[in-house]
Amino acid sequence: MDKHYYITTPIYYPSAKPHMGHAYSSIITDVFARFKKIDGFKVYFLTGTDEHGLKIQRASEENNMNPSDFCDKISKTFKDLCKTLNLSNSDFIRTTEDRHKKSVQHLWTELEKSGDIYLSKYSGWYSVSDEAFYNDNEIETKDNYKVSKVSGSKVEWVEEESFFFRLSKWQDKLLEYYEKNPQFILPESRKNEVVSFVKSGLKDLSVSRKSFSWGIKVPSDKDHVIYVWLDALTNYISALKYPDISNDLYKKFWPADVHIIGKDILRFHAVYWPAFLLAAKIPVPKRIYGHGWILSGEEKMSKSKGNILDPIDIIDNYGLDPLRYYLIKEVSFGNDGTISKDKLEDCINSDLANNYGNFCQRVTAFAEKNCNSKIPSKINFTEVDNKILNKFSENLTNLRNYINNQKLNSYVDFIVGSLFDANKYFNDEEPWAKKNDIERLNTIIYTSLELIRKISIMLYPIIPDSSLKSLKIFDINEKDITFDSIKDNNFLKANNKISKTDILFKKILK
Repeated sequence: MDKHYYITTPIYYPSAKPHMGHAYSSIITDVFARFKKIDGFKVYFLTGTDEHGLKIQRASEENNMNPSDFCDKISKTFKDLCKTLNLSNSDFIRTTEDRHKKSVQHLWTELEKSGDIYLSKYSGWYSVSDEAFYNDNEIETKDNYKVSKVSGSKVEWVEEESFFFRLSKWQDKLLEYYEKNPQFILPESRKNEVVSFVKSGLKDLSVSRKSFSWGIKVPSDKDHVIYVWLDALTNYISALKYPDISNDLYKKFWPADVHIIGKDILRFHAVYWPAFLLAAKIPVPKRIYGHGWILSGEEKMSKSKGNILDPIDIIDNYGLDPLRYYLIKEVSFGNDGTISKDKLEDCINSDLANNYGNFCQRVTAFAEKNCNSKIPSKINFTEVDNKILNKFSENLTNLRNYINNQKLNSYVDFIVGSLFDANKYFNDEEPWAKKNDIERLNTIIYTSLELIRKISIMLYPIIPDSSLKSLKIFDINEKDITFDSIKDNNFLKANNKISKTDILFKKILK
């Protein structure tokens, strides 16, 4: 049977151009998607933009544009970023598309039918920046402004007629679901936050607004627009053609395997979203993973603070794959991280230029000189060769588990350790001193070439372009990469031609 895997980024709010936080979520998701593809899964990888709400309406007014034109312009920058980051996404959804509006309005109708939506009046604190409602105990005063303790964003008092979702009704069912599915929210610290919030008592949630018009209309009352988060979250199923649950996309890919999100939108995904789905009798996603922020200094990046890190600038200066590798290796996944110029340059010089790039060049140059640029024949593995080659097959299950449980740092640690071992093996075995023992010389070269192939396959999800350049040594193309092949110690065929490789990573002069 075909294996299917559905993974999503958050859909990004295009009130300003993309920053490093957006790039981080997307790159992380792409790593998981690429791994699952080479591990034999049919992958559906979704990203997109969330284009409704008061924040968008105000941003468009500030730019003297109508909201639709404004969204077209800004959303394009996010779509272009997919290409810049070399994402392998299957789809890019915009919440202004008709396919999405149809899904949202159908879900609303289902929630009305189930008795989970009712009309009342909302009065309370609202953050336009977060598009979120906050309780009194979540508000504090700073510099004479009321702000959210959670995000630091300004809040304003709102009073208006509103439709409400009976969130309180689902409190016990959510807690029961969390208990029965302990891996639903990761990392563990995020799950504890959510459980504590839900246990403190859920209030019914305002799910419509009358004070602005930029949004999807409530089907039964055109004076109201649907709350931006009920609208936005539905993208995960509208991309699968919901409400048509008989189509192949929905049947094969829902429920999602994992929603990758930033920790600041955890409540919406881990509380509101499963409650909406349970109420509509739709299966709940298998996992919500709330990662940390990429900080600018010690603070979260935001347009209002003027501390945006532009991923395009870093890519222009250092290249895409070095940025991807740095974000995966140096940021502890699940925690906050920073981008340091010095650490990025050290990462490029040490891991990428020396340990990986130099090893590839050194081995292939030696093979060119001593084996006429061909895979050597007449080999005889010794215990030391088998030990380093078998490390991959022995850890195959562990490596899959690291990815399946979003333990990216453990996955990268294995690769870094493998590169260290590969370089040590080549140095210790001294093939240049084996000119009088052709079988041993050939075996060392063959083993080293196999190490390049295996490590390049493992690096492919993280630095796809660079790993493909290495795999071109063996005429291995992207469509031919399979993760399972790293357990094969005799994959390379004797006498096949070896291609030369250019410098993969230029060292940074410091």
